[in-house]
Amino acid sequence: MKKIYLCRHGESEYNAKKIVQGHIDTNLTEKGIKQAQSLAEFLKDKNIQKIVSSDLKRAYQTAKTVAEVLGLTVHVDQRIREMHFGTWEGLSYDWIYQNAKEHFYNWLSNPVKHPLPQQEDIFHFEKRLRLFWEDVKKIPEENILIVGHGGSIQGLLCIAMNLGIDCLWKFRHDNTGLSLVISNGSKDEVKFINLSFHIEK
Repeated sequence: MKKIYLCRHGESEYNAKKIVQGHIDTNLTEKGIKQAQSLAEFLKDKNIQKIVSSDLKRAYQTAKTVAEVLGLTVHVDQRIREMHFGTWEGLSYDWIYQNAKEHFYNWLSNPVKHPLPQQEDIFHFEKRLRLFWEDVKKIPEENILIVGHGGSIQGLLCIAMNLGIDCLWKFRHDNTGLSLVISNGSKDEVKFINLSFHIEK
């Protein structure tokens, strides 16, 4: 049985400023680094054997911090980078609430029916995550840490639970929140979602 831990990155500069990121590449804040260090301490006794990260800096820096503590290297895979949020990337949430609140809530409710302007095609997003997930389950190591983003981690949970991608935002992941999937290759079982008591508040 394979244990696959799914983790969102630590707090980034745009998280702190409440700005939509997507593919915009920002660094961790000091708080984000502390969150990653706390995550590493929590994972010390979990026998993590392999770490796979999104290529975006906020995820890679989180994974690298954990890897240094656990004595591992980080394997990068672009397929688990965040969804591209189209023209909303770089906008503040304050602006969105003031100018596009209804669209925002419709998107959260059903991102298939209510995509953002020029957003990455959601089925392309789902396809790259699904291909990644099938490859992860073929990795020989038994205990794996995946470091990604709110959207990509929650998309993987949708796939693991056989839910439609329209359920993407039905979950929440705090910065460095952890979910765990147990897989035997043909069947996936989600044990917990967004475990976060280890996080630096």
